[in-house]
Amino acid sequence: MSKPVDNAVSTVRAYIHHHRTAFLDDLAEWLRIPSVSAQPDHAADVRRSADWLAAKLQETGFPTTEVWTTEGAPAVFAEWPSEDPQAPTVLVYGHHDVQPAAREDGWDTDPFEPVIRGNRLHARGAADDKGQVFFHTLGVRAHLAATGRTTPAVHLKLLIEGEEESGSPHFRHLVETHADRLSADAVIVSDTGMWSEDTPTVCTGMRGLAECEIELHGPAQDIHSGSFGGAVPNPATAAARLVAALHDDHARVAVPGFYEGITELTDRERELFAELPFDEARWLATAKSSATHGEAGHTTLERIWARPTAEVNGIGGGYQGPGSKTIIPSSATVKLSFRLVAGQDPDHIEKAVRAWAAEQLPEGIRHEITFGAATRPCLTPLDHPALQSVVRAMGRAFEQPIRFTREGGSGPAADLQEVLDAPVLFLGISVPSDGWHAPNEKVELDLLMKGVETSAHLWDDLAENWREAH
Repeated sequence: MSKPVDNAVSTVRAYIHHHRTAFLDDLAEWLRIPSVSAQPDHAADVRRSADWLAAKLQETGFPTTEVWTTEGAPAVFAEWPSEDPQAPTVLVYGHHDVQPAAREDGWDTDPFEPVIRGNRLHARGAADDKGQVFFHTLGVRAHLAATGRTTPAVHLKLLIEGEEESGSPHFRHLVETHADRLSADAVIVSDTGMWSEDTPTVCTGMRGLAECEIELHGPAQDIHSGSFGGAVPNPATAAARLVAALHDDHARVAVPGFYEGITELTDRERELFAELPFDEARWLATAKSSATHGEAGHTTLERIWARPTAEVNGIGGGYQGPGSKTIIPSSATVKLSFRLVAGQDPDHIEKAVRAWAAEQLPEGIRHEITFGAATRPCLTPLDHPALQSVVRAMGRAFEQPIRFTREGGSGPAADLQEVLDAPVLFLGISVPSDGWHAPNEKVELDLLMKGVETSAHLWDDLAENWREAH
């Protein structure tokens, strides 16, 4: 016998079903705007996308909608206060810019002309991230219909940036500039995904990122290896030794102090990771690799989600042309990146790497290290009340247990967590087959509607949870 569906779930589903066609028509209209932030030729389109969203949010019911300019692409801010002055404030984050796309990249159809084939909507941005931003518009309306409210159960804010696909170069400054307007008790990030269609999951954290380029200099010019080899230091050899010293025999990062302060996985988190239906052979196939490798004592999922890493992104120096050229090169270069986990500070990592590099290099090799902009890691504990609200809301929509993942990559969520001093929760319904950044990107329409449902249930749960905790 099937489990009875409560009245709120029934009302939400009926509302969504009734408005589904109009919702998808509106989303398709937005997807037709080629808001490619990385291409200057589309700057006007990115602005048009922001204006379109601001107008649609106002039509949805948000009394405040604004387009915020930056030195790059514009962001959209919207606010809908609750009639309950004691309600918590929740900020939803997403982005309205998209990756470049052209028919000749391998698309079956025009990437900016949405097409529904079966139960899938194909278009650039369908999953990343316009579809996942837009489900909140129908979600909040379904929330009002199910609860009889005229305003949301929480003070609801949205910040939808326009440069995420370009590395969010102005995002932190934007958040710092508008910190008072963006203040929140919790942040919902809808720019992530689930394990699979059959295994709904909530992401609990993302790794941070620090990256650097190390330039090594020896002789003032390339010199003859027969006349000088073995008698002066070689920058290319120094680069190779530096890279070789980056890890120990157990694949742990050998930079002193690298692991200082990290938040270790709990036994429960390791158990939950192990419960996921992970097919390592299939994962290796997607990586185009024949074997796994990494820090001893940890599984593959633990390595890519919850352990810090150091990777060599590039190494070069000396003669690279055909044939031989017997020289000692004057310079060499190493590019490194470090994925960071909760408890690690990018500033500390930079100092540790600088000290480590200086220690490794021989006399006569001058070096310069340049670090790029860093991203901090973020993590929400499994027992956090706001995370439990997300899990319950998803559980009502999917009608099955919700499991937990993390993201191995990095994003701007940590800036929101740090500047606003608020926990970050991830709510996404995309699946790996959606093909983010790839030709024929799509979103599963049934999952998109589950995102709408989850959003509709979330605001009441968060408000009730907040009242109980305070």
